[in-house]
Amino acid sequence: MTGTRDEGERDEGHERPPGVGDTTVEALGALTEALESVERARGRLYDFHQLTGGADLTLDRAVELLRTAGHASHADLVEREILGRNVIPGCWTYQIVEAYDATYYRPFVEVEARVRRELVAGRQHLYEAEMKEARRTHGHPDHTARP
Repeated sequence: MTGTRDEGERDEGHERPPGVGDTTVEALGALTEALESVERARGRLYDFHQLTGGADLTLDRAVELLRTAGHASHADLVEREILGRNVIPGCWTYQIVEAYDATYYRPFVEVEARVRRELVAGRQHLYEAEMKEARRTHGHPDHTARP
């Protein structure tokens, strides 16, 4: 497969700067992998927030139906004990999300970016880019170095 646009191409935005060693690239890969896990955890926290909020709103219908069915005392129980209840002491789910973002997520993002900026001029995914370069078939049109 000669003659494809791949020959001689490089993905310069994903090349390690001169003097950066293998262990540094591996460390940055692990740091970014950890951040990616935190991103996924944050998404699940938003799932928790939205699912819990949706459940609370659905309680309005349950309370209404209990009253309609003649179960006023049970409707009162649900309304008094569960509707609008804190999910942990003093907090609704949005407050948990805000605390996570302020206390953990944003500092993590900032530190990861700072480490990359200071060690590899801010370049991202060096570990993965080098893995791609090692694993791709040079000259194959679906294995090009860059888009």
